[in-house]
Amino acid sequence: MVKRPGHFPQGSRKKAKLRTSSTQSAKPHKRNDKGKGKERAADRDTIPIPVDNDEYDEKDEAILSDQDLDVLEQYGTAAGFLGHLDRKGLSRSKKETRRLHQLNKPIKKALVDDDLPSIESHDEDDGDWSSDIGSDGQDKEDDHYLYPGGSDSDAEMPYELALREVRTEPRQQENRGIQRLPIKLADGTIQNTGWRAAQKRCEDEEDEEDEEGEENVEDLAPPRDTVATGARFGRPAVIDVISTKSRKLRIQGAKEQIASICQDIMAEPENSIGLLKRLHTFSLPSISSPTHPDPLPNDTIIRKLSVLSQLAVFKDIVPGYRIRALTEKEKTEKVSQLVAQTREWEQGLVGAYQAYLRLLEGELKAHSDLAESALKCICTLLTELTHFNFRVNLMSCVVAQLSKRTRNESFDLCLTSLIRVFRADTTGAASLEVVRLLNRMIKEKRYNVHPAAISCLLHLRLKTELGGVRSSSSKASKEQANDNKKSRDKKMRGKKDEVHLSKKAVKALKERKEIEKEFKEAEVEVDKEERANTHTETLKLVFVLYFSILKNPGSKRLLPAALEGISKFAHLVNIDFFMDLMKVLKELIVSEDVEEDDGQGVEEAVEKKLLCIVTAFDLLSGQGEALTVDLTDFITHLYALIPSLIVSSSTCMQDSLLRALNLIFLPRHNHAKPHPSYRTAAFSKRLLTTSVHLPSSMTLKILEFIRNLVARDPNLLSLLGDDEDGDGVAGGMYNATVDDPELANALGGKGGRWYELYLLRERHWDTKVREEAGRVLEMGGGK
Repeated sequence: MVKRPGHFPQGSRKKAKLRTSSTQSAKPHKRNDKGKGKERAADRDTIPIPVDNDEYDEKDEAILSDQDLDVLEQYGTAAGFLGHLDRKGLSRSKKETRRLHQLNKPIKKALVDDDLPSIESHDEDDGDWSSDIGSDGQDKEDDHYLYPGGSDSDAEMPYELALREVRTEPRQQENRGIQRLPIKLADGTIQNTGWRAAQKRCEDEEDEEDEEGEENVEDLAPPRDTVATGARFGRPAVIDVISTKSRKLRIQGAKEQIASICQDIMAEPENSIGLLKRLHTFSLPSISSPTHPDPLPNDTIIRKLSVLSQLAVFKDIVPGYRIRALTEKEKTEKVSQLVAQTREWEQGLVGAYQAYLRLLEGELKAHSDLAESALKCICTLLTELTHFNFRVNLMSCVVAQLSKRTRNESFDLCLTSLIRVFRADTTGAASLEVVRLLNRMIKEKRYNVHPAAISCLLHLRLKTELGGVRSSSSKASKEQANDNKKSRDKKMRGKKDEVHLSKKAVKALKERKEIEKEFKEAEVEVDKEERANTHTETLKLVFVLYFSILKNPGSKRLLPAALEGISKFAHLVNIDFFMDLMKVLKELIVSEDVEEDDGQGVEEAVEKKLLCIVTAFDLLSGQGEALTVDLTDFITHLYALIPSLIVSSSTCMQDSLLRALNLIFLPRHNHAKPHPSYRTAAFSKRLLTTSVHLPSSMTLKILEFIRNLVARDPNLLSLLGDDEDGDGVAGGMYNATVDDPELANALGGKGGRWYELYLLRERHWDTKVREEAGRVLEMGGGK
């Protein structure tokens, strides 16, 4: 069965419209093998350039608008090249272009004629053109391929025998030197800048360089200034600034450069180790550089500015942790780039800080013009950067200034700095280091130091103040229970808002919380244990120092400060030492009596006795309450010291007296045994007699003390009357010359009345004193 061809409707194919110029001659088109279809544009020799005839009128003139005329008038000269284009070349097809290229392709001629047969001349039927045996009789497979004429691969070819051109230009250029880079002038022309002479070295020098190696290379290299001294970062060299002849310009230039360096360091401290070294260079006494090896003396003002600027910079950029030295293993191990940069910055910062501290210590020991500024910087660094490296060195410099027997501004500055360190120390490590240095310094000086050097120990923050070992465990457990209750209530309130978790997630969360709780508890316990051990060691050193002062005969000058310290920290001393301390205090009171007879100053002797008495009652007011100790001797000595207040103007001694009276007669614990009435009456009478001659501030304190005594002991009300003829409570005559309160007969009617209260109420110049005396008289019904 034969299929009939399909019927195609007329006009269904698309016809291409080609416009051809009547002037161009068209070549006959090629047909495909089937004799059907149309000729492709790529197969033609030329492709006519299409022209739109509608744009032209009958006279072949283009119809242009006004806008086109303006554009043509403006850019007509620039478009003139369009009229000179090759229309024939533009209309040539790709096929015709390739054919013309093959026709005009140059023929390459061989430089040397060879007699090798053509590759195309061989086929499968022809024989081989080369022999099977080599020149030495071996097979071709074992020998190299032979060249025509029987020559092997080692033979020289004709082109190899030809002469080569020898270029002499590089040698000439080598002789002339190195050509400089050209420059372009403003008019666009290129101008050569000539040649630069090259450095030559003879063969002998080259041989020496090969023998000696890197040493000769370093010798030949010109000296260069480092970052610390050279012209860097857009700033002139340090040596150039220091060598300025005008002192005003020299200081101004140094100020500007120091200010800009500090600003750049604070803006980016991690990349400013070189700037730190440069800033330190301005503080050196003399400056030199590789290009200027001769030391140049520096100006004192510039050095002071640099020292103070470094202080401000280090306070700003020093981190809040201590930087330790890297171990050998850490130096060799591979780390990330960020860790390496951090380590490099930290080690560079420690080095710059160490150099700065060495400079300050050297100026301080040399007593130079910068000694005062150096001491202020050291004290500031000690108080502000106590956590950072080299704090022991700073403490040593400060403690050394306290070894002087005289007190001046430097002494007060160092003393204030140590007190600030004590008050700001929460761990106790820094305080322990200061106490060790003070203990060693005082013993090396054989106790010949100022008493204020020991008084700073009174500001130590030991266990009781920081809530350490003596805190109530029941109170702590109660607070913890309250916290747990609050947390449970908070969980119950926020339970509705919690996100639902799976059993596995809840279990993992619970385990993680338990682990975090254990870590937290372990950390707290370690901190408490370390702090307790540190405070125990500090307290041990303090009391060793105090006891050595008490036992050393040559340390009488430091005795008041030691007694004051013992009285303050007595509640932390082991009770086994109390009896020995009481014995030593009695001996000190007796020895002061003997020295007073020998002509020692009355005021100094009274002050030491008062401190011994206050220390004894402080020891027995805390843990010493459990001891049964007779303090009658101490009370008698205190009664004898009251008239000495008249000749003393020491506020400290007056405060010590009132403190002792409060400890004896007005204890903090109400369960203390009350004193007999004759004793309180004798002390009150002697205090009133003395108050008439004391300043108003001390008189007010004495009147307040007596009013509290009258409120505790009703037997004293009989002494508030104005009847001198009465017999009083005990009868007899009051004896004011006896220094024993038991023998004074203060409750006797004759002479024992407190007539001084009437005198103070009526005649004293201070209104407050008159009012206070009136309140005391009103308690007994006096008018």
